[in-house]
Amino acid sequence: MMTESGERVGGFICSHLADVGPVTPDSPDSCTDCVAMGDTWVHLRECQGCGHIGCCDSSKNRHATAHHNASGHPLIRSYEPGEGWWWCYEDEVVFEVEGVPPVRSA
Repeated sequence: MMTESGERVGGFICSHLADVGPVTPDSPDSCTDCVAMGDTWVHLRECQGCGHIGCCDSSKNRHATAHHNASGHPLIRSYEPGEGWWWCYEDEVVFEVEGVPPVRSA
């Protein structure tokens, strides 16, 4: 577990969390890039830099990672109902933020 400032018991874990502000998802329930291609996805991820919704790395198109590579936005969080984990591409760490509920409810 981490605090909103990016700290956890035992030390600092993600150097980018302190820069995150509220974002508005660009889709309520789909990978916008897959929809544009007429394709499908496995799971969704929300960019914490801009709100872009992209598909996970288990999806063949890996749009969330492609968005990170193009934008440089380091943080995503799961956009699956009931999941509260985050991923930092730069620090290569998965974590949950104490007091921050999942993006979508189940």
